[in-house]
Amino acid sequence: MDGLAPESEGSAPGRGRLEGRRVLVVGGGQQTHGLEDPPIGNGRAMSVLFAREGAAVAVADIDRASAEETAALCEAAVALAGDASDEASMERMLAAAAESLGGLDGIVLNVGIGAGLGVQGTSVEDWDRVLAVNLRAHFLGCKHGLPLLAEGGAIVLVGSLAGTQYIPVPAYGASKAALESLTRSAAVEGAPAVRVNLLVPGLIDTSLGRRATELTPDRGQVRIPLRRQGTAWEVAYGALYLLSAESAYVTGSALVVDGGLSQAPRR
Repeated sequence: MDGLAPESEGSAPGRGRLEGRRVLVVGGGQQTHGLEDPPIGNGRAMSVLFAREGAAVAVADIDRASAEETAALCEAAVALAGDASDEASMERMLAAAAESLGGLDGIVLNVGIGAGLGVQGTSVEDWDRVLAVNLRAHFLGCKHGLPLLAEGGAIVLVGSLAGTQYIPVPAYGASKAALESLTRSAAVEGAPAVRVNLLVPGLIDTSLGRRATELTPDRGQVRIPLRRQGTAWEVAYGALYLLSAESAYVTGSALVVDGGLSQAPRR
């Protein structure tokens, strides 16, 4: 992408926006999805950006090697492995992050998968697995994360614009739509000590996004007012805002990062 701002390209210098904060990124690794030169993913971009902005970062992923690769890109980051959809595993990751970092001020829940095509083409097994990863993991992160966070802490759930529109993968859309309700519940329960918000990316140029476009070519033909897909860095800056004191009066809200896609005419 030509002519992007340094923030959009991930080359802007840190400004100390998370100085002294301790942040766990669940889903901070990255999958290539078969691409030889994959763009950076949302979780990895978040981890690197948070560290650049002064945070102590713990990177958790189901793929330990991938978590370690991300941690190596961050100064003094901690790498953890676990299955976010499993309660015991989520509790272990949260406890390990808090112990390693000396407490927690922020948690980002950046996990999601898709499976099944159409309602009739989605098996019960597909449905259950997608909701376990995309919804139960976020519930577990809130349930066990809220008590661990220091006062003034923040949780960011990562949803998708797919939760507000038709997509041919119903389990994915349904799971992402449900995150809005979970965000509201966790925000009310966490207040006033902890804020909880939902980050809603649109079409982002990641490995998973490119793979999704291969499977459903119409995805790449939608009208985006800003005339391009977003970058993972732009999603990361949205998460940065929601974790920082700049959003101290924002909770229970959804921040949409979609280049205007949700406002564009469909024809």
